[in-house]
Order: sequence, then structure tokens, then C-alpha cells
Amino acid sequence: MSASLHLAVRNAAALTTALARTRGHDLITRGAFLAMSGPTLLRVLAVRPDPDPDEFAELELLVKRAGARVVVEDSFGTIDGAALGLTSRQLPVMIRPHEPVPPPALEITPVRTPAEWAVAEQVVIDGFPMPGFPTGNALPVGLLDRDGFRMHLVWWEDSAAGACLTVEADDAVGVHWVTTLPGYRSRGVARALMHAMINEFPVPMTLTAAKPGRPLYESLGFSVVTEATWWSNSN
Repeated sequence: MSASLHLAVRNAAALTTALARTRGHDLITRGAFLAMSGPTLLRVLAVRPDPDPDEFAELELLVKRAGARVVVEDSFGTIDGAALGLTSRQLPVMIRPHEPVPPPALEITPVRTPAEWAVAEQVVIDGFPMPGFPTGNALPVGLLDRDGFRMHLVWWEDSAAGACLTVEADDAVGVHWVTTLPGYRSRGVARALMHAMINEFPVPMTLTAAKPGRPLYESLGFSVVTEATWWSNSN
């Protein structure tokens, strides 16, 4: 595993672990994967490229028994999700060495209170498809008290226009759920948010890009580490 991919996977593992614990979901930890199992989602993260036959058999059983949406994130290309009845899509894992950028063109504020957290969480829910997770359980406010976890809001005049979650882990910062609300898209909201994050954290930064966001991240100096396979039982 390259050093950059190691940073990205470690960051995703920290997020998966924290979400499982704050959502009150079961967390299954194995040598090659983590699994967060809840009533509406089974979320599996490959953390090593070499699952042994017993681990794959356990993963297969988890998927078969899941009475919920299943998502398996594999950055190594070693899990055959088709054998589990899942379909795939590719999302790039990207990383950027730290180098300052110009200050953001919009106001960015850190989330400091539960009330502010609820606003940021609602922005993410409204901007991202998060089926099965109502406000309060998508990004639980318990993350506010966890070291290294921060929510950030970007403002258009007096209205929240976007948000993201950052996770500090393993000498890198992961940026997750970079969200612009539909009414504010194509106005530089996401760029302003990313400029603020890059300047706030003087360490390498990693993220997984959705197709619409990739050109922005490439323009900011992010490069692709790998094309991760995301397996799911729904598209």
C-alpha cells in the first residue's frame, strides 16, 4: 500500500469507527475490513488488500444477512462484490500535499455548538443523498466531542450555503461530505470551503471525489491515488 493510500484508508477507518459509535451501531473489526452494521445500513470498509478466505466468508454472511442498504468501499480492488450480489461504481481517492491557497471568498465558520451542528448536518442531508438517516443520526452531534472531528459551515450573506466534515487522523486530514445546497451551486461555495480547509490544516489532505467535484479538486492540486470500487445493493 502506498503511503498516500495508507493515509486515506486510515482516515476513512477513523470516520467509520466514530460513526458506528456515535450512531449506536455495531462495529465489527477484522484484519482486512471494518463493518458498521445498523438498522438502515451495512457499511464495510476494506482496510487491507489481502482478506483471507475466512474474512471473505464472514463478509459474505454479513451481506446476506443485512436487512438494509449495503455499501462496501474497496480501495484495493480485491473484494469481488459481484459474488455478493452487489453492483459497482468507481470513485477516485485523492490527496493533496499541503501548500497554502488564497483566502476563501466567502465566510467560513467552525461549528461550536449543538445548534450549529444541527444546521450543518441538515445542510449535508439536503445536499447529499443519505437514505435512512434523519437529522440527528446522519452525522450525530456526538462527533462534536470527538478529538479531530470538526464541522464547518460556509455562508452566503446570512444563510448557510454549504458544509463539510473534517477528520484529523494519522498525520492527514480527510474532508468528507463537501456539500453545497442546490440553490447556491455554481457560485464558488465549494471552492471557498476547500480554500478554508486547505489553509486551516497544514498537513496532507485526502478525500473521495464524486464525479461533479473532481474538476474542482484537480484545480486545487489534488491528485488521484487510486480508483476505489464502491459496491452496493442499490444505485
